[in-house]
Amino acid sequence: MNASVIGKSVEQFVDFLFSRFRGAFDAFSVALGSVVELLEQALAALPYPVMLAIFVGLALWRRGVFFAVFVGAAMSCIHYMGLWNQTVATLALVLAATLLSLVAGVPLGIWGARSDRVGVALRSVLDFMQTMPAFVYLIPAVILFGLGRVPAVIATIVFAMPPVVRLTTLGIRQVRPELIEAGRSFGSTEAQLLWKIQLPNALPSIMAGVNQTIMMALSMVVVASMIGAGGLGEYVLSGIQRLDIGIGFEGGLGVVLLAIVLDRLTESFGVRKPRKSKAK
Repeated sequence: MNASVIGKSVEQFVDFLFSRFRGAFDAFSVALGSVVELLEQALAALPYPVMLAIFVGLALWRRGVFFAVFVGAAMSCIHYMGLWNQTVATLALVLAATLLSLVAGVPLGIWGARSDRVGVALRSVLDFMQTMPAFVYLIPAVILFGLGRVPAVIATIVFAMPPVVRLTTLGIRQVRPELIEAGRSFGSTEAQLLWKIQLPNALPSIMAGVNQTIMMALSMVVVASMIGAGGLGEYVLSGIQRLDIGIGFEGGLGVVLLAIVLDRLTESFGVRKPRKSKAK
């Protein structure tokens, strides 16, 4: 099957980028690869008991005893299956993609909230990013950045960034007008309104966006393993290629357990706990 005019135009555009800016893409690939590798090495340097204590402590602080017990059991299960190193690699990839998505997504969400025209344009772009099949992102990522974790992170960012942009815009737009008017009446600048009123009040919505971005990044783990991302996705892919149900199930279970832990922890940061009233 041959591509139509639209497909050929996109192909020519990607070829143009590769031929004219190959040095820039190579430099960016090296820099991003170093960041991901450094993050993975930092996580891998922590012994399993220390990582377990950190996760259980966070769970106990944010969700209580019951969830802390679940986190301990989940991490022990992953370690028992011999998938701890793969889980650390997956966690590094997800954290790198999530951090870069936040660096780009939150400012875009703020811009979209402050400008109706930008908001409309962003909505169309985000619809395209979310509805395009994830496999399609791998093609230009491999052409521009080669195989490995870098194109996997790039494809994951494109796929996982829309929720944080949408929910940042939504959160800022839903800040009560009387709070904005009160800030202006006290002489606050636009920057002060943003940092002291809009962002603090939009934080639950922004954290919901962070939560969804992490979940979508994890959903790309298996897809990204096709281009050498490694981690739990590679284990699942190995099970698919060998038609080994056991390996595939263990890899999938590792992804599910990690997803539940990250989901509940990040979700807890977006929930405001009621303040205890002081006894008179």
